[in-house]
Amino acid sequence: MNFKTHNDTYINVDGTHLQGQMHFKYSTIVAMFGEPMKEGFDDYKSDAEWNIFFDDCTRATIYNYKNGRNYLGSDAPSVEDITEWNIGGVNGDAVKRIKEVFNALKETA
Repeated sequence: MNFKTHNDTYINVDGTHLQGQMHFKYSTIVAMFGEPMKEGFDDYKSDAEWNIFFDDCTRATIYNYKNGRNYLGSDAPSVEDITEWNIGGVNGDAVKRIKEVFNALKETA
């Protein structure tokens, strides 16, 4: 499954919303999709976000929501220690595509 991320091009994620959750280490997400966005996301409620566009036109986002330091303060886990991540999209295909990338990464490890 081929894809591009916000690190490659602008990805319009208007209309995406929560489709599911997965438990990943931050380092696993970085290995799959590169560094998170530096700006242009809700950095009050989230600490990191990735936007992904798959070759079948599926759009997906990965982000934490209200469980990191940006929202909860210094007593919350650092972004590197967050393991519960939301997956957004316009339908459940977003979750399927993210899982496919994760499974492919596990197979090569």
